[in-house]
Amino acid sequence: MDLGLHDARVLVAASSRGLGAATARRFCLEGAKVAVNGREAARLEATARAIRDVSADEVIAVVGDVTEPGAANRIVGQVVGQWGGLDVLVTNAGGPPPGTFESTPLEAWERAFQLSVMSAVRLIHAALPYLRQSDRAAILTIASLTVKQPLDNLILSNSVRMGVTGLTKSLANELGPEGIRVNSILPGWTLTERVDELMTSRAQQGGITLDEAVAAQAADIPLKRMADPAEFANAAVFLCSPAAGYIHGAMVPVDGGAIRATL
Repeated sequence: MDLGLHDARVLVAASSRGLGAATARRFCLEGAKVAVNGREAARLEATARAIRDVSADEVIAVVGDVTEPGAANRIVGQVVGQWGGLDVLVTNAGGPPPGTFESTPLEAWERAFQLSVMSAVRLIHAALPYLRQSDRAAILTIASLTVKQPLDNLILSNSVRMGVTGLTKSLANELGPEGIRVNSILPGWTLTERVDELMTSRAQQGGITLDEAVAAQAADIPLKRMADPAEFANAAVFLCSPAAGYIHGAMVPVDGGAIRATL
């Protein structure tokens, strides 16, 4: 199936590893030009090289921390300077640290809001003038299944990520008449580096193996396994493509059925 992404100009934020890197790779395999972004230049360039190894399409590495107030304009400006415009924006950032309400210091709330919500706001604000010039413009925000089903010991993620989905739905109403599609994707447990680190910590604390820790978490998922990052990327790229041209304002879970709610 041709997704209609050939030569599309794509920026995937926070894509030096994990879900972002997998999504950037999938875009390139669909024929898009992709800008990967991250804070660490060496890791980011390694990701760009790995994508170039499997795709002949253009990949550029744009260093920048999306949580810094001035970074979004610099990142978007570099991408537009390279390709003359932008067609697809995928907002992304690392997750807030775990913790309960009482174990989380008050100052952590502001950091979590800047990380999860304001990074998306700033990127979209910087990209919007260029997306308006595209005939296949799409914005995809990455949230979490926690906006539908809060998880224990993740008070910050449970709370602030709802701001991302609220932003997404509001922008869908505002930008839809201009032909700019806006959707959000809600990943569940996925075998990324971050989850591997979390499971390793659980295994050490519980005196079990890493495989046992992963299996214990996966037991609560109807498919009885965690996702591969490529499975997330497949859904993300489709949602951004012209092939999904009438999907708009959607909150799409990629969670193996972990969200039990019917709405």
